[in-house]
Amino acid sequence: MTRYLVGRMLLAVPIFLGVVTIVFVVVRILPGDPAQVALGDYASRDAVEALRQRLGLDRPIPFQYGSYLAGLVRGDLGTSLITGAPVRDEIAHNLPYTLQLTVLAMIVGALIGVPVGVVNALTRNRLPDSIGRVLSLLGLSVPAYYLGILLILLFAIELRALPAVGAGDLTDLADSVRHLILPAGTLGLVMAAAVARFTRSTVLNTLGQDFVRTARAKGLPAPAVMARHTLRAALIPIVSLAGLWSIALIGDSVTTEIVFARPGLGSMMVGTMLQRDYTSLQSVMVVYTAFVVLINLATDVAYGFIDPRIRY
Repeated sequence: MTRYLVGRMLLAVPIFLGVVTIVFVVVRILPGDPAQVALGDYASRDAVEALRQRLGLDRPIPFQYGSYLAGLVRGDLGTSLITGAPVRDEIAHNLPYTLQLTVLAMIVGALIGVPVGVVNALTRNRLPDSIGRVLSLLGLSVPAYYLGILLILLFAIELRALPAVGAGDLTDLADSVRHLILPAGTLGLVMAAAVARFTRSTVLNTLGQDFVRTARAKGLPAPAVMARHTLRAALIPIVSLAGLWSIALIGDSVTTEIVFARPGLGSMMVGTMLQRDYTSLQSVMVVYTAFVVLINLATDVAYGFIDPRIRY
């Protein structure tokens, strides 16, 4: 198992480096001069050139790339062109809000999606299955930002049960959870719809396998057959889909943070794009890249724990 884990971790390094390189190049080829944008249209040419030299933009791209990688190794993400504050501090301020949202949404999606999918599979072509398939199809058809608006209208405006905007006080657990219910529920329901449909089809395929029929023929109780044989065999594709949707949630968190006016990396990224603060933009994108690589790594590790044949 140790060799398998080390191999997965070593494979994640070139993937992260490749994506960081793409982000660096894409940000550099965007139209417009970042120094000119930071100083304004009426700044003198000498002032713009001085800022370009201070930021290192006058040096060749390979030298800029090497300096950027060296800064990443040291944990230096640069300085914001707009605020002049270290980007690392701004990310550290916004990161907990995004982590709260995405982690809770993943938990909600898994806790709802997997049981609903199993129930749908066990009640195939009956009323619970029909209701579950309709709801899951509806969940996949509605964009996350639109579902968030509907939840705000219902629970915040009509029922006045939950706050509509903001993130609350991180030091107050109850207040933070109240502000998390609607945005995390929005992302979690979208993920649950996909997980439920995929779990249903995977469990149905597994129920027809020979080892499941053998377990039933040996007289094992139905819960034991489902838990120890059917679900365990079906977990590999389910975990794979959950990993993919966890990555999708990171993208959806951008629009969700905007809809619910929450602080976070998504709101920060949109602000940096509008202000052409390319230093902050590339740093936020690198953090998102790290999230994606870590989720893929966690998914690969989960494969090894679920199925010993994979890690061997």
